[in-house]
Formats: sequence, C-alpha cells, structure tokens
Amino acid sequence: MTANPVLLAVIVNAHGVKGEVKVKNFAESPEILAKAPLSDAKGKTYKLKLRGEAGGLLIAAIDGISDRNAAEALKGVELHTPRSALPNKTIAADLMGLAVETPDGTPLGRVWALLNFGAGDILEVEHANGTALYPFACVKKVDAAKGKVILQPPEEI
Repeated sequence: MTANPVLLAVIVNAHGVKGEVKVKNFAESPEILAKAPLSDAKGKTYKLKLRGEAGGLLIAAIDGISDRNAAEALKGVELHTPRSALPNKTIAADLMGLAVETPDGTPLGRVWALLNFGAGDILEVEHANGTALYPFACVKKVDAAKGKVILQPPEEI
C-alpha cells in the first residue's frame, strides 16, 4: 500500500462480458479517479479507463482485464492513491482526529467522522460524554497544519 493512502473507489462488480467493472467512486470527480495512480492493499497498481455511468456507479475498463471472470475476481477491491497525488486541498481524511474548538478557544472534542445522509455534510465530534453532530456549515476554519477545526455551534445547542 502507498504511503498516506486515501481511498478513492471500490470495485463493486463486473459489467458486461469484456472485462469492464462497476466502480463506486469516492473522489470529488471521476476525472480524479481516472488520473490518479491507484493501488490495492497489496500494492498492485490499476489504470482505469472510464466508459460511462450506470445506476450511480462508474463503468470502467482496467488495463490487463479483458473478460468477465477476471473482472468478477476484482469485486471488493479498494483502490487507494497517495495523499500527495490529490489536489492540494482539505479532504475528509484530513479532518479525522483533529481537535475541534469554538472561535474563543473552548475545546469541543475531536473529529470522529464526516457524514452525509443527502442533506449536506455533518461533522461528528467525539467528546468525553459521547459524540455530537454539527452541520458542516458551522465550521468556520480548518487548520490542518495546527491540527484543529474552528466550529461555531448553532445557538440552539
């Protein structure tokens, strides 16, 4: 596996009889998936050629895979890329474990997860008594270099 890997996609299943696969994409755009160097947990590399989309999944050909049996054997393979290969901006993986505090410096806890159930991103913050959920819109600043997220909780909380 690459150093500082970021999960970009997972191969869901075979598509058709010519070795194409269905891919669940976690990258911001399919173009990132097509351009980034990809490898699995064992270090095997993959080069995807995007062919289209079906049912919310990408359809892709993989160099060296030319029949359905070979494509089916890849079901469940997670495709990672080194963090350094991605655009220089904050991604969800960068947030995990960062300290969370209010603008006045009051500690709220640590980032536990970034969730999205369809209505926008939600930051799950772990604290001494469990976890709390905050709309990502409450985040005022992410300072990964200093290891913290500045969050203004809604007045109702």
